[in-house]
Amino acid sequence: MTDWIFHTARDFELHGIERHRSLVRENGLAASVARLCWWCGLRVVLPLWLQLRVTGREHLPTKPPFVLIANHTSHLDALILASLLRAAWRDQVFPVAASDTFFEKRLSAAFADWFLNALAIRRCCARTHDLDEMRRKLTTGEAIFILFPEGSRSRTGELQAFHSGIGRLVAQTNVPVLSCHLDGCFRALPPGRWLCKPRRISVKIGPPLRFDDCPNNRSGWDTIAAQLRGEVKRLSNRA
Repeated sequence: MTDWIFHTARDFELHGIERHRSLVRENGLAASVARLCWWCGLRVVLPLWLQLRVTGREHLPTKPPFVLIANHTSHLDALILASLLRAAWRDQVFPVAASDTFFEKRLSAAFADWFLNALAIRRCCARTHDLDEMRRKLTTGEAIFILFPEGSRSRTGELQAFHSGIGRLVAQTNVPVLSCHLDGCFRALPPGRWLCKPRRISVKIGPPLRFDDCPNNRSGWDTIAAQLRGEVKRLSNRA
């Protein structure tokens, strides 16, 4: 007969907005159901409203963990990438979002948590502890991260420099990283606007890359960031 071992949830003592912001929060039944409804809606509405076209879907892994990275021009970006993944993974997919945009007010923080399952991270000077916790979540669990190494949305639609944080997450790990390029999001919903226009959106997904042989230090992180930016740039130039 198997003995049951109960562990206290890591977010047991957190409440309200602090729980929404926490990188160690755990999912409950209500949030999971809300997320399922949201995802099912996205998978129906986005392809119709935005005429979504996807190339390279066969590169998506059959199971987590893995990371999706992409250029960032719109709040649509994370929603579109999430809509490409299985609804069964809804509690394992974590879009990485700016804490000063989505987690400053209780209502927006609750929405980002319950419906998007977003993780709050500082855009500038992210704390070492936070990055270490995200790396632990990625390498010891079954997490799928959606993140944008540029750090913020491009105000021109052009690809910006990549920050080294992505390198810190995956250096010397066997976690696959898939580069993606999104085209059309800037025209549909650019920064500063809240009304999404019906535009054709194309997503190109590149083959998975692994960085288990890349040193887990500043030089290695910068190398990974530069390589991934080059991959996104390559996808943008592909016909």
